[in-house]
Amino acid sequence: MKEKVEAALNKVRPQLRMDGGDVELVEVGEDGVVKVRLTGACGGCPMSQMTLKMGIERILKKEVPEVKQVLSV
Repeated sequence: MKEKVEAALNKVRPQLRMDGGDVELVEVGEDGVVKVRLTGACGGCPMSQMTLKMGIERILKKEVPEVKQVLSV
């Protein structure tokens, strides 16, 4: 599942990088919880939670149905 999650993250990275940020995969749990770290401009952005839930989590759930939740650490 980790490879599928990385592949899905690679689809959102170009948009994040256009704004000076990125996302780093920290952990993929057996329970379907994915932990990521927003870096660069995304790390301190006030909109980072919206980016996480409406962008990253939505795409990961679509691409990898086993994903239940995405958390920022």
